[in-house]
Amino acid sequence: MKRKIRVGVIFGGRSSEHEVSLVSATSVIEALDKDKYEVIPVGITKQGKWLSSSQTLALLKSGKGLDRVPERVLLPDPTQKGLVEFRCNGMDSTNEPLDVVFPVLHGPYGEDGTIQGLLDLANVPYVGAGVLGSALGMDKVVQKQIFERIGLPVTEYRAFLLKEYQRSPKMWVREIEEAFSYPCFIKPANLGSSVGITKAHTRKELQRGIVKAGRYDRKILVERGIEDAREIECSVLGNDDPRVSVPGEVIPSNEFYDYDAKYVDGKSQVIIPADLPEKVTKKIQDLAVKAFKAIDCSGMARVDFLVTRSRHEIYICELNTIPGFTSISMYPKLWKASGLPYSKLLDVLIELAVERHRERNKFQTSFKTKSRWYKE
Repeated sequence: MKRKIRVGVIFGGRSSEHEVSLVSATSVIEALDKDKYEVIPVGITKQGKWLSSSQTLALLKSGKGLDRVPERVLLPDPTQKGLVEFRCNGMDSTNEPLDVVFPVLHGPYGEDGTIQGLLDLANVPYVGAGVLGSALGMDKVVQKQIFERIGLPVTEYRAFLLKEYQRSPKMWVREIEEAFSYPCFIKPANLGSSVGITKAHTRKELQRGIVKAGRYDRKILVERGIEDAREIECSVLGNDDPRVSVPGEVIPSNEFYDYDAKYVDGKSQVIIPADLPEKVTKKIQDLAVKAFKAIDCSGMARVDFLVTRSRHEIYICELNTIPGFTSISMYPKLWKASGLPYSKLLDVLIELAVERHRERNKFQTSFKTKSRWYKE
């Protein structure tokens, strides 16, 4: 019989999006074809401890009994290619090899290139963007700067370090107010799931929002609010020649699509496909692919837009390299509406990971010198 593909699904992590990751991982693990894949759950606690057993996901959700789960880590050693278990007397010499890894880690230490760097060192194929694409996808400020440079439409914004604001708060408030009017959005630059985001209608709300965002990141982003805008999302799938889904519209239950509206209250609505003129739909899809390529993304991404109701002006909000995979998440829903059901979507993502890994391993990693100068 043909051996099943061993897929390590990594979830949890040292991030304020830890809980969202657990829900996404539940959906991914349940949807992976058990006739084709052997799923190896790998949970990372909020303290950064790596655990792997069939009960890891349930234990991370409960927060209890974690000391009973064996600690298994991935070494940055390409001769291992798998999880190595820690024991009380040291490290076990046996390991649990992985054919491919599916990171379902949202936010810092998972979506920002850190875990991707470890996987590259270990020479293990993995789903999603590489180190560069992940890092640029995580940093909303640098991402916007790149989009601006190549002429993609973004909203007006100001960005600064928390320390800069703390040294001159009046100056930064004045600069923001002179740049654009209220309302505006304040965001931590390196976070997702709308954690730490506020909408400010007044100077006091702006100041409170900056303090709140500063609890999560050293870099703050303030964006002009687009009046009467629709929230449109589009999914991208592929490596060098990506394809794009139909766009969908999010109708948030709150004033904007915050954490509660996304995951908690269950009252937000989605319309798939979004009711847009054909030309606007095509433009959104083209921009999604351009944004994907601009940051050297691969595997998958969800690109979020704002579209004005009256004139259909389009603005790119951000690109997410590890979009939510919960049962209510837009990324898989958009692909389902585009003819690619959840389980098949996972198949394609794993195939793309192996394809990129195989292509990368074709390149030379050594150079034959004319002399042994380095030994002298």
